[in-house]
Amino acid sequence: MKHLLLLTILISITACAPSGRYSMRHDAAPLRAPLPEEMQDVAVTSEKKSISASRPYEVHGKRYQPLHSEVGFSQTGIASWYGRKFHGYATSNGEPYDMFAMTAAHKTLPLPSFVRVTNLENGNTAVVRVNDRGPFHDDRIIDLSYAAAYKLGYHRTGTAKVKIEALVPETNHHKAYIQIAAAQSIEHLGVLAKTLTAEHQVDSKIVKKDGIYRLRLGPIDNAQVAKELLDKIKANSHENAFMLYSD
Repeated sequence: MKHLLLLTILISITACAPSGRYSMRHDAAPLRAPLPEEMQDVAVTSEKKSISASRPYEVHGKRYQPLHSEVGFSQTGIASWYGRKFHGYATSNGEPYDMFAMTAAHKTLPLPSFVRVTNLENGNTAVVRVNDRGPFHDDRIIDLSYAAAYKLGYHRTGTAKVKIEALVPETNHHKAYIQIAAAQSIEHLGVLAKTLTAEHQVDSKIVKKDGIYRLRLGPIDNAQVAKELLDKIKANSHENAFMLYSD
């Protein structure tokens, strides 16, 4: 009888125990409001990008390709927030998630990166540090921490229409280059360099590293010009082109 009673208790405990990665099944707001000092805009600093978080990944059968650079990035869409369910668990950047820190999750921005988020419904703004991946809903573009959502004024409604603008440090004097292609032979890249330089009126150079030749256009001082040129080049048969920086 004692063994039967013990088995019944164990089954009951197991049935109530949380399953999966998180201890909470559904997300929830914290038990207190963020403090004013917790809602201060973060300082935009120069940080080394996460190598692991820059690799392509797949969630729910959909494949995502992280961006090589956030320079010139902007996006408009729906923002949501995440709170207690994820608090203390590792973000995609490897850091513990803090619902009272000014952070955010984005599907493709480099980690970490910094963005200004504007609530288009009330004009409130917040500068946050992107250190996580998500939200994995087609109708949402960014997941903010609870503190950031509170500052933007949509912590009660759960979502809001926002504009995201990537920020880079003002002290960052690195020059932007667009890497077009890499090859073991310089001949083809030389011809391509002359063609692209003439077409886009931008200097080009070929650098060699680890036995591989790389064709780059630049330097380009204006971030928006660099972004527009990259988009044009990617649309014109060089879809693997990407932005990089040099002193």
